[in-house]
Amino acid sequence: MLNISWTCKHTWKRASYNTSWCLLGCSIGDLGTIAYAQWIGLNWPVWQIMALAIINGLLSSIALETLILSRQMGLFMAFKTAIGMSLISMIGMELAMNVTDVLLTGGAYLTWWVIPPMLMAGFLAPLPYNYWRLKALGKACH
Repeated sequence: MLNISWTCKHTWKRASYNTSWCLLGCSIGDLGTIAYAQWIGLNWPVWQIMALAIINGLLSSIALETLILSRQMGLFMAFKTAIGMSLISMIGMELAMNVTDVLLTGGAYLTWWVIPPMLMAGFLAPLPYNYWRLKALGKACH
């Protein structure tokens, strides 16, 4: 299973495309939650805000995937497919984004300069796993 070629440009391109869509979905809920908590001055411990951001990121990603897939299949099947997509990839993405935020800002804070590294970490963390799923298992998110 691990004996696959890691040099296939086509697979890296497809894995990058899939990861980008996942990043968009996760970022909506994640960054939105942190921004809202920051805006209202939510006085929760950082880990609670981050846990809520991760949950909301997962939910918004599943919602976006369901919307995209509903153009190709029925709504119930689209939802079922979205739920069955790589939760491991989404969780890795969410953790990478939130750990980056905490390491760079010391808390659950969004600033103009922390968002690009958060998005880059969120993109790069699951990318090898998504490549492997495509190459070894033939499974794609989209």
